[in-house]
Amino acid sequence: MNGPGFEHAPPAAPFRFRDCALIPIASGRRASSLKELRDHLVQSGRDTLYYHFWGALLQPRFEEREYHNDFAAWVHHAVRDDVLAEQLAMVDPDEYDDVEELRLVILEYIDQRLEDTPFLEWIPATQVFEFIHAQIVVFDAGFEAGDYRDLAGHIPRMPLSSVFYHFVDARRRTPDRTDDFSAWLAGFDREHQELVDALADIDPYFNTLSELRDQLGALFRRHFGEGVA
Repeated sequence: MNGPGFEHAPPAAPFRFRDCALIPIASGRRASSLKELRDHLVQSGRDTLYYHFWGALLQPRFEEREYHNDFAAWVHHAVRDDVLAEQLAMVDPDEYDDVEELRLVILEYIDQRLEDTPFLEWIPATQVFEFIHAQIVVFDAGFEAGDYRDLAGHIPRMPLSSVFYHFVDARRRTPDRTDDFSAWLAGFDREHQELVDALADIDPYFNTLSELRDQLGALFRRHFGEGVA
């Protein structure tokens, strides 16, 4: 089942909650230097870039992430170049309409760093970077919202993987690169435009899924009233 949490139907159609898992698959590409990382980035598939930027959100962690994408973390730990690591860490994939734009930005940072510091091209990394691509598996979460107040009541109890599917992964599925909640609420003829605008202001990349769920719950409670959850 690979459709979003709603169908193109009248506003009365229920919002069906979905859950998901990202299944990592080895691509066979490995980099043992910054130059090799750069060369493999040119040829890596879109799903590979997606996984290395967004996949960490679904991985259980016991401490705050120091770097928000795998490329920045590897450059810091394996290449020991904090200048480039910090540059890559600040790249927000949500700011780009297409993954190809994101690829170019990463390559520009790496190329500029290799030009400024030529010896980085041949210094071996202390560990190999494994390029991974992922397949998303989607399944029914087992509950639905019949109206928007019902939707608001379910938000705080959503599984974190459901938050990922509806608020993060939705941005590569919906025509306007929005989340599933906003797309469903938009069917009510701008009745909840203030909430839709507030949802658009949340940056999903620099938050944990738990933080995202808390922010979503707070917005829905503020919009529909404290009694919804």
